[in-house]
Amino acid sequence: MKKFRKVLDGLTTSSPASAGGSPSCGSAAGTPTAAPTPRELDVHETLLSEHFHICKTVRHGFPYQPTALAFDPVQKILAIGSRSGGVRILGRPGVDCYCQHESGAAVLQLQFLINEGALVSACADDTLHLWNLRQRRPAILHSLKFNRERITFCHLPFQSKWLYVGTERGNTHIVNVESFVLSGYVIMWNKAIELSTKTHPGPVVHLSDSPKDEGKLLIGFESGTIVMWDLRSKRADFRIYYDEAIHSVSWHHEGRQFMCSHSDGSLSMWNLRNTAKPFQVTFPHGKSQRDGRKESCKPILKVEYKTCRNSEPFVIFSGGLSYDKAGRRPTLTIMHGKAITVLEMDHPIVEFTVLCETPYLNEVQEPYAVVVLLEKDFIVVDLTQSNFPIFENPYPMDVHESPVTCTAYFADCPPDIIPVLYSIGAKHKKTGYSHKEWPVSGGTWTIGSQTYPEIIITGHADGSIKFWDATAITLQMLYKLKTSKVFEKPKGGEVGRSAELVEEDPYAVQMVSWCPQSRVFCVVGISAHVILYRFSKHDANTSITSLEVRLQCEMEDVISPSDTENTVCATDPGGHSPQPQPSSPRSNTPDSVRDSIPCLRVKDRVIRMPPGYQAELVVQLLWVDGEPPQQITSLDLNSAYGLLAVGNCNGLAVVDYLQKTVILCMSTVELYGSADPFQRLTRSPRKNRQSTSGLTELSDNQVSLDLERSKSPTSGYASRRAMLQQLHGVTMYSHDEHHTTTYSWNERESRENSFSRSRSSSVSSIDRDTKEAVTTLQFAESYGRKLDTLPTPCLWVGTSLGLVLLVPMSIPMDEQERMEEPITVAPTGTVLMLKGSVLRFGFLDCSGGLIQSPYELWRDLNAPEDPERPRRRKLVNFSPCSSQETASDGHLAVVCSERQAKVFLMPSQACLYVHNITESSFVLRADVVGVSNSVCLACFCANGHIMILSLPSLRPLLDVNYLPLTDMRIARTFCFTNGGQALYLSSPTEIQRITYSQEMCDNLQEMLGELFTPTETPEAQNRGFLKGFFGGNAQTFDREELFGEAAAGKASRSLAQHIPGQGSVEGVRVAAGGVVGDLARARIALDERGQRLGELEERTALMMSSAETFSKHAHELMLKCKDKKWYQF
Repeated sequence: MKKFRKVLDGLTTSSPASAGGSPSCGSAAGTPTAAPTPRELDVHETLLSEHFHICKTVRHGFPYQPTALAFDPVQKILAIGSRSGGVRILGRPGVDCYCQHESGAAVLQLQFLINEGALVSACADDTLHLWNLRQRRPAILHSLKFNRERITFCHLPFQSKWLYVGTERGNTHIVNVESFVLSGYVIMWNKAIELSTKTHPGPVVHLSDSPKDEGKLLIGFESGTIVMWDLRSKRADFRIYYDEAIHSVSWHHEGRQFMCSHSDGSLSMWNLRNTAKPFQVTFPHGKSQRDGRKESCKPILKVEYKTCRNSEPFVIFSGGLSYDKAGRRPTLTIMHGKAITVLEMDHPIVEFTVLCETPYLNEVQEPYAVVVLLEKDFIVVDLTQSNFPIFENPYPMDVHESPVTCTAYFADCPPDIIPVLYSIGAKHKKTGYSHKEWPVSGGTWTIGSQTYPEIIITGHADGSIKFWDATAITLQMLYKLKTSKVFEKPKGGEVGRSAELVEEDPYAVQMVSWCPQSRVFCVVGISAHVILYRFSKHDANTSITSLEVRLQCEMEDVISPSDTENTVCATDPGGHSPQPQPSSPRSNTPDSVRDSIPCLRVKDRVIRMPPGYQAELVVQLLWVDGEPPQQITSLDLNSAYGLLAVGNCNGLAVVDYLQKTVILCMSTVELYGSADPFQRLTRSPRKNRQSTSGLTELSDNQVSLDLERSKSPTSGYASRRAMLQQLHGVTMYSHDEHHTTTYSWNERESRENSFSRSRSSSVSSIDRDTKEAVTTLQFAESYGRKLDTLPTPCLWVGTSLGLVLLVPMSIPMDEQERMEEPITVAPTGTVLMLKGSVLRFGFLDCSGGLIQSPYELWRDLNAPEDPERPRRRKLVNFSPCSSQETASDGHLAVVCSERQAKVFLMPSQACLYVHNITESSFVLRADVVGVSNSVCLACFCANGHIMILSLPSLRPLLDVNYLPLTDMRIARTFCFTNGGQALYLSSPTEIQRITYSQEMCDNLQEMLGELFTPTETPEAQNRGFLKGFFGGNAQTFDREELFGEAAAGKASRSLAQHIPGQGSVEGVRVAAGGVVGDLARARIALDERGQRLGELEERTALMMSSAETFSKHAHELMLKCKDKKWYQF
């Protein structure tokens, strides 16, 4: 524990503020003022660098761009591979693991070592990997890189250690999965086909061993050639040459016939007794034409042929629809006897697999479900019921149901909020699911010892809001809210109003503000609207109040609701109070004179609202002189004050949501009053209308501002400002550059990583005059003036020019007076300065503890009245100081901008600490968070660095280059929370949670689920004497004898390269087989080692004997030739 002591002796003390090169911030204009009374500030900081470490915890959502699917029928776990090289392994709810190939190559195929706790992955870079699943975080044990051939198909027989690998050249190689070494046994394509064949058969698209005889391998080539290869005799039993290309093959369990799917939409059945032609060819979806031919159909990409003990077999396939039916959705067809069921899917089918009761291919399969992996969804169909219902998916696979546009993360919520949200959300769940248990039930998971309520909120492009239970690294949807229900559906002639502001998705959510204690919820939409919701357990019939705000420089342009007679009570520094103006009619207005109308129309009738979050108030910014409103850049809500503040590049508006009035509407210039540190030069409003960049002329004779352009470290953006403008979707201003860009949400993949310019004419708004955006807002108990002795309700305002304004307010404390008396707002012009846009405020008491904002305890306004217990507002007020004596001590204000962080002492406004966070990059997200019973400042920079600073001393505790910012999605969704946790959208469909707490990293193993559960492999059925005698395996098949090094030799070293994985030796042994196999192999290895040592000893003795003999002969030769002359030789 380190003790920081700071002696404040006016502004002349040698504080760290002087090291930052920033001017003193004692007054509004930066000039020094009277020094505060000298005193000591003792803060015991307990956080050290050892308390922090970055690691990923869990990934939620649907795997982005899936490519492969596999299932272990004994362990009952599922694996999904993706195009980016990721592998998701799923079991029972809570068992959810994410692995990533370092190469990032797409996963082509996955194969479980059934009931062995291992997985083989084949990737597009022609590398095979063996994953150990017997640890909570799977690791690669072996890799095998093919150098000269490309992998196209893999097959691993049940209870075999030899993996068959087909290649693009048509060859089949065999890999030992224990050592991951190639066998010398190779099935060359020219040996597999007849010598008379003149054409290459194409890549291998199928490999499978015969259920009847494991010594027979069926090889399917893309061209339509099928070869049954006898592994013992190394020759082909039969060859089939079919006219149509083959996509897949599936065996009957008896091994006497198999089915193929073809590129013309047909299914062919073959009998091993007569392979000259198929005994049955069907076009399941092809109709006969007049000339007798079948109509052309799309390819059947995969077919599964599964038998049942008490009914007809199942034939399940994907594709095969006729071409003439344009617009048909992708289908999965289930043929059961004569019944044909076609299941239409919402997205293209990537892969499917049928789940069966037995892992043995030579037994009756008894299918009970089919897992279907779609491009953007994942479903499981129940085959045991005739109507084939789907199972209710327990995983959060619908995060991307509409594109995620913003996120919020709340740790350590009130314990009662999750059950309440779940009970309300459960009433709106879909029905019609299968009543059976979820079939993917493998692994084990228990709630860890260190858990607390956590909630994640996601906002979406369609205006919907989802509340998720994120407790104990799980994710479960609690409640869904649709904000679009607040508005009327636009008619044909009214579409243009919002379309000119955003290209599409006029209800897209930009940001949210939530008070968990009071359950008041606020949503900011992209059409410059704010919706305030209150929570109720009862339904209600009510109307929604609409406030329309004309947010521009003129203070008088404030519009209150036409159906009320409330007045706007705002007080500027000069004492003027703007009066409300009547709302303009909402008729179709010509574009040239469009003025004082909102982008969307709020429902103006009484509507029924179900239990849950119910809309109470909508605040909309209005068009001004034919220009659409600038989108909202900042929002804050305080339930104790009953106030809502919104800001954009035009200024600030404060709304009293209890009285439903606007109490302040001013531009940032007017908020400064006489304390404006800048001299602003006005531009012509129509000059340079199409300009998207240009430096606003600012001059500051009193302070030194950073006016140099700084290039962003992120490729693809001319500057950090251009990137931030696309992040917020609005016009923003700072010292550096001025650009305008409007982001348009879109479902299409291409739009997820690129930002389109809006058709809005708002690009000209930067030329009207020099304005600055309000980038952050926060209500707090603070000191609005230096001479204040007691804290009062204040609004802290941060701008894109790095300036901080304080707006004190006078709020009546009595409940009745609060509903009747107006709130007095008096901007003081107080200015604090930082480099870059202000991002975050935080408040500490004089001992370094975090001060929470005041809040109101939740009360249900729609509950029946109880005369004995009237509903009254219960406020919890965390004042900076709890008594009159300590009130004069003030509090600490933490202010973080894009470039630096400062800590001020209030009310003196003395700058105690300064830390320049970054010079080459800029901060995207900053939060004051609680970790390990202390407080710190967490920052995420555009160059991918995550930094942690101590408070209040701003001492660097952690700086890790964690994540390069590859697209705007990460910047838009990254957020920190208490407890050392954070999250961001790692892909359009997945939420990645991370921790920066060393304590949580240490406890992560306990929180993760176990993928492998020791389970006995089911015994094979007794086939009976007659069945085994006439149709069973005539002889046992020893693959080791055929494929081992002794029989097959070694493969060419240039063909493939073995790469050892990071797994331990114990992991290798575990993944290679069961416990009994490990012991047997260990015993054999010891015997072999002893034998080799004995042989080495014998060879050493022989070498010594040979050396002695050689020495003896050499000595004799020397004596013999000793006395001879040279000419005698």
